Amino acid sequence: MSKVAAPIRRPFGPLPDLVPVIGQGTWIMGDTPNRGTEVATLRAGIAAGLTHIDTAELYGGAEDLVGDAIKPASGIKREDLFIVSKVLPSNASHKGTIRACETALRRMGTSYLDVYLLHWRGSYPLAETMGALETLVEQGKIRAFGVSNFNIADLEEAESALTSGRIACNQVLYHLEERHIDGELIEHCRKSNIAVVGYSPFGHGRFPRASSEGGRALAAVAARTGATPRQVALAFLARKAPLFTIPKASSVAHAKENAGALTLALEPPDLAALEEAFPVNAGSDDELPML
Repeated sequence: MSKVAAPIRRPFGPLPDLVPVIGQGTWIMGDTPNRGTEVATLRAGIAAGLTHIDTAELYGGAEDLVGDAIKPASGIKREDLFIVSKVLPSNASHKGTIRACETALRRMGTSYLDVYLLHWRGSYPLAETMGALETLVEQGKIRAFGVSNFNIADLEEAESALTSGRIACNQVLYHLEERHIDGELIEHCRKSNIAVVGYSPFGHGRFPRASSEGGRALAAVAARTGATPRQVALAFLARKAPLFTIPKASSVAHAKENAGALTLALEPPDLAALEEAFPVNAGSDDELPML
C-alpha cells in the first residue's frame, strides 16, 4: 500500500473545481468557550489542505467562526477555499432562502459561497426553494446549489423543478456502520453528476472499538499503510467518485490527522477487507439526523 504524493481531489458535481475529498465540518462549533482553539483548528486544517469548509445556519455561531478563521488578517485567500453553507427548511421560502444566504455571507465576510444547500426537505415547496437557489446563482451570491438528506425521489423532484442550473451535491449521513446509501443513492448521484458529501464520518461516538471485528480490520489496514485507523476510515468513505467527506476536528492535532487521509490511496485488497468488515446495511433516509 502506498500514499499518493499529492492530495486526492476530484470534480464536485458539475463544477469545474477539483475539490479535496476530505473537508472540514463545523457542527456545534463557534458557541463554545474554546473559540480560539476552534479558529486555530480550522486554520490548521486549511493549511494542511482541508480547504472544503462546510457550515450551516443551524450550527449557531459556526458561520461567524468560519468568518473569523478566514478573515483577511489570517493570510488565507478566499479563492483557495471551497465554502458551503445551508439554509434551514423553516427559512426556505423564496425570500427566506435569499435572506438566509445574505446573512451567511455577512457572517463569513465573503461576497459569495461556492455551494448553498437546502438542509433537509421542509414544508416549503421544493420548486420555491430551488427557484430561490437559482436566483442566488444569477445574483452571483453562490456559484452552485445543492441539497442535504435527500433520497432519490426527493432528488428527482428537485431536479424536475429547476429551470436553470443543476444540483451540485447531496450531503448525507455516511460512516462505516451506516452505509445504506451504498445501496442505490451513490450510484444514482454518480450517474446524475451529483457529488455525495458524507457527514458524521466518525459516527458521533460510534467509531469502531479497537477490540471489535471492524476495529481490528481498520488497525490491520492502518498498519499496512502507515496510517491511523481514522485516516483509513476517511479514505474508505471517500474512496471513489462522487464521494467526499467532511469530518469535524476538535484540535489542531485532530485536523492534521484528518488531513493525512487526503494522501491515502487504499488499494483493492484493503478496500475488500473493509467492505467485509463493514457491509452495506439497510436503512431509511427518513431516519437521518439533520446535521
